[in-house]
Amino acid sequence: MNLGLDTRVLLNHGGDMPVLGLGVMESSGRKCVEAVKHALRIGYRLIDTAKAYGNEKEVGLAVRESGVPREELFVTTKVWISDQGYQSTLRACDSSLERLGMEYVDLYLVHWPVPQKRADTWRAMLELKDRGKARAIGVSNYYPHHLQEVLRASPIIPAVNQIELSPFLHPREVTEFCQQRGIIVEAYSPLARGMRMNDPNLVATAQKYGKTSAQIMLRWSLQHGYIVIPQSTHPDRIEENADVFDFVLTPADMAVLDNLHDGFRATGLDPSQAP
Repeated sequence: MNLGLDTRVLLNHGGDMPVLGLGVMESSGRKCVEAVKHALRIGYRLIDTAKAYGNEKEVGLAVRESGVPREELFVTTKVWISDQGYQSTLRACDSSLERLGMEYVDLYLVHWPVPQKRADTWRAMLELKDRGKARAIGVSNYYPHHLQEVLRASPIIPAVNQIELSPFLHPREVTEFCQQRGIIVEAYSPLARGMRMNDPNLVATAQKYGKTSAQIMLRWSLQHGYIVIPQSTHPDRIEENADVFDFVLTPADMAVLDNLHDGFRATGLDPSQAP
């Protein structure tokens, strides 16, 4: 499969999703607006935000100022822990849409697997899809035992599971579970928040291809079939992160990167421990 910034993958309950986008966690104010606008200017079409990031208004403003037609974009946001439950999830989505200035989001995610609330939250997600407020619905930070609960109770399975994932954190028990069931895996913190860029194996691979460590990490995820949403507010980094479609890692080099997995969590959050 020849990949490009315009490549999209089909979701299991309709629609398609770009394989690479911009994450905006920890972006705020005008800096966030300009980062999103720059990404859209150079061809990004996936923007990933969340209520918890506090920048939905900025994302919506950037989209309007960009001049890119809404129907060309894929906008994701998420329902946070404190808003989960049936009625509160419905209200949270309405509030997110109001802040974004949009009639719908392309993907609405359950941000975290909250015990005792997952069933009611997912029931609300199904209703939001039926109402057209979310074109697709999915989850984030769900491990197999969380996903099994959804699969047992729901006629519609999540379209996407967004998890922390990089060569240094490659939870195959999650990725294989999802891929076997048609759930797209989306990698957040795919660059391990820049904390492992100097790993000798990663640096050697980057030198071999004339690329940066970041580009090698992103290409590794893409070749595994994962969607990636690297975060940056710097125009040059946003461009660098998109420049990953003119080379292919060999199977041998993919194996080298696969062997970097040591369970390193750049965020410090371990959803596998959530009951």
